[in-house]
Amino acid sequence: MPVKWLLHWQPNQGSTFSSQILNEVTQSIESLNGVKEGTWKATLNYYKPMLQDQANQAEFPREFVGISLLEEPDKYYFVIRSQRIVVEADSSIQMIMESLQSYKCKLSFYFEGLEYQLGDFRLRVGKVVPTHAETIRGVVMEVEYLPISSMGMAKKLMEEFLEIWQEAMSKRSLPGKFVNKELNFEKFGLGDNYTPQHTAVGYAFFMANLMAAIQAGRG
Repeated sequence: MPVKWLLHWQPNQGSTFSSQILNEVTQSIESLNGVKEGTWKATLNYYKPMLQDQANQAEFPREFVGISLLEEPDKYYFVIRSQRIVVEADSSIQMIMESLQSYKCKLSFYFEGLEYQLGDFRLRVGKVVPTHAETIRGVVMEVEYLPISSMGMAKKLMEEFLEIWQEAMSKRSLPGKFVNKELNFEKFGLGDNYTPQHTAVGYAFFMANLMAAIQAGRG
């Protein structure tokens, strides 16, 4: 699987997310001769245990996330950040969990937008929205370097690409920038060879930071 970096839009102090940011980002990609290949979508769900006996609460994680990815439609990924666990399952696990009623989905988000090909890179840029609302809670961009699956080998090329990308974006005077936060995948038992589990962990941490920012804003 190609190496992927997950970037998130970091707005300037006092600014907010809007569809205008997405429009400007896609125009920047097209100005670099990016070719639109279609749409993309991912889904992230927050689960919590449905306990009959609260005395057993310590035996279960307080919450964890489940993620469906465009590139793996038959799979579903669970991430328990507190225990550094990531698991791949068949997509039917969602129906099994619903019928068992052992865990309840308390919150869901969609990641949806456009996919572009730019030389040896694939870019997916999209908005983050709750499933039952239209409010944009964030903006993400996936950057894939298609020829290489080794994160170590691809790092320098990815950094050089992002420099070019940030320069193109700087010409548009937008109230923020894309940020790449490096994660320690080894803590989850993941190696240098990139896998969908790496992507799942990246989205889980992205959403944890986004939820913290939302809560801070409300506070």
